[in-house]
Amino acid sequence: MERLLIANRGEIAVRIIRAARELGMETVLVASEPDAGSYAASLADEVRVVGPAPAAKSYLDGAAVLAAADASGCDALHPGYGFLSENARFARSVVDAGITWVGPSPDAIELMGNKSRARQAAQDAGVPTLPGSDGALDPEADALPLARAIGYPLVVKASAGGGGRGIRLVTDESDLLQTIDVARAEAQAAFGDPAVYLEQFVHRARHVEVQILGDGERVIHLGDRDCSLQRRQQKIIEEAPAPQLPDAVRQTIWASSMELGRQCSYSGLGTIEFLYDPEREQAAFIEMNTRLQVEHPVTEMVTGLDLVREQLLVAATGKLRLQQEDIGFRGHAFEFRINAEDPSQGFMPSPGTLARLDWPGGPGIRVDSGVVAGSAVAPFYDSLLAKLVVWDQSRPEAIERSARALDEVRIEGVKTTLALLSTVLRRPEVRDVTHHSKFIESTPDLLGADA
Repeated sequence: MERLLIANRGEIAVRIIRAARELGMETVLVASEPDAGSYAASLADEVRVVGPAPAAKSYLDGAAVLAAADASGCDALHPGYGFLSENARFARSVVDAGITWVGPSPDAIELMGNKSRARQAAQDAGVPTLPGSDGALDPEADALPLARAIGYPLVVKASAGGGGRGIRLVTDESDLLQTIDVARAEAQAAFGDPAVYLEQFVHRARHVEVQILGDGERVIHLGDRDCSLQRRQQKIIEEAPAPQLPDAVRQTIWASSMELGRQCSYSGLGTIEFLYDPEREQAAFIEMNTRLQVEHPVTEMVTGLDLVREQLLVAATGKLRLQQEDIGFRGHAFEFRINAEDPSQGFMPSPGTLARLDWPGGPGIRVDSGVVAGSAVAPFYDSLLAKLVVWDQSRPEAIERSARALDEVRIEGVKTTLALLSTVLRRPEVRDVTHHSKFIESTPDLLGADA
């Protein structure tokens, strides 16, 4: 691997460019027309414009991205996260073109992209799962007896869903059949696949995940994270390690996540996500993400590893250079996603030009950003401006350092979620770890925080 195509934008493109450069690789960035002058573009060795602003006509145009890789002489392609990163068909086209795909095999992406099949694979690997249907529901079968056996409340999930989409809650049997019909129609429209399945709903659950790294034969784990602080199933604050997780639960999810990786011959970085029930002290499988995660920096901070570097090296050599005993954990880290959104207006995106951008400093502070002062924030893409990542020797110390760091950030020109992040962090429920994945949405005064 000497010349890497980066099929992404923003902060993750910057992150990958830096890791590739340290390994001596040349970088080629694909960009939409408005992104041709972005900060990421200024760092890359070459920029290939693949289409106009709409993602469907640029970053999601697999043929245009592959043509850019061929025309620029790239021998490897990194998809980042989002866009084409979990598209098995695109991954196959990259491999078939003789280009190294920085990620798991297309077969592994396809398996884990179907949530009902992924659930079955997890069960086969001994990963704990919630009571639910065995595979997708048969459209001709009566779902009522199965739902009664699972118990209410339960959720109807799209088999092809992901990223928190394609999920509907059912609290009463009288709503079940209509909800299934609606969920099937939504799944067909959103994912091109109407298949759905049923799964038990967990009250006041926390969202915990395990980071794995494999080479197709051997798999190791890089610890766990807690991503419970979410809004509309989109993470806004993450931390590592997951706090107040019983050791037996932690060991179980570590071991079973590695076994799932081994059973699907997993190569590269992957994340197995769980719902943790603090009352029962049980964790259960949700899904597997077959890509680099947005929140990977908190794992880097507590392990001292560069996960993107390891991902690139596995793709280049086909082998893990790390053993499980090489992985150690130190301290505690938080990540705060700073978005260009207006909380006072229902989190409406806030495009504009960044007139001022000041980041905090000091020990244990890291900022991953795809923008600089003067950058234009376009309305076409995800509103993430930057990730503020903070490390300290303990969770309480990391909270205090994070509060100070958030207070130092100055952003002018767009509305942001900074005030919300700061307010959430200071809540006693977060400090005491009594929060859960619906905490923000169920606490109305939080959503009134102005940017």
